[in-house]
Amino acid sequence: MGFFERVGDRVVGAPSILAADFANLAEEVRRAQDGGAELVHFDVMDNHFVPNLTVGPVVAVSLVRATSLPVDAHLQVERPGSLIPAFVEAGVTSISVQPEVTVHLHRTLNAIRAAGLEAGVALNPTTPLEFLEWALPYLDYVNIMSVNPGFGGQEFIPRMAEKVRRLREMTDVPIQVDGGITEKTAPLMVEAGARVLVAGSAVYRGDPATEMRKIIEAGRRAAETHNG
Repeated sequence: MGFFERVGDRVVGAPSILAADFANLAEEVRRAQDGGAELVHFDVMDNHFVPNLTVGPVVAVSLVRATSLPVDAHLQVERPGSLIPAFVEAGVTSISVQPEVTVHLHRTLNAIRAAGLEAGVALNPTTPLEFLEWALPYLDYVNIMSVNPGFGGQEFIPRMAEKVRRLREMTDVPIQVDGGITEKTAPLMVEAGARVLVAGSAVYRGDPATEMRKIIEAGRRAAETHNG
């Protein structure tokens, strides 16, 4: 059973390594895990789809070996299909792609699933949910971007909470949120229906264990209040 399949109605936290110290990556992930993190978010950027260039499969191999947490790769690249085999071999447990640039989305999602991984899509802030209508049967999770992809430390876009709420009305597929997630914004997204909270700058601006725990606990309090 995959990570997202197991999430259910729990609120879980995932550090985004984009904001971590890459010279001490394994330790940075371990410290977030001490704060309750259950997933690692691995951003892959190609300097084409987004104006940034980050890490690839070689770093993913090292990270997978160095942590007991599942690694979730977010391919912010123009040709994600060409990278899937390398990330499968690297040992990640899930891969999300951007439908805005994935020409054959059905084929790409099926390729991820056929390899035994969970498949997701990540939606840019202004990409309509209608993009997903025919893809939902092939998805294991959806990542709603609450900033424009490409850089960490951006300001949270408040209207993305409404986007999460509308997506929850469309499907029961687990919703991940990424971008400007902090102790203050996490409750807004959880109340709207998100359950997987990806946070980078907010986690690594101080002690990762402390900051990760704050975000998770804020989200869980919001879930309890909303459900109660």
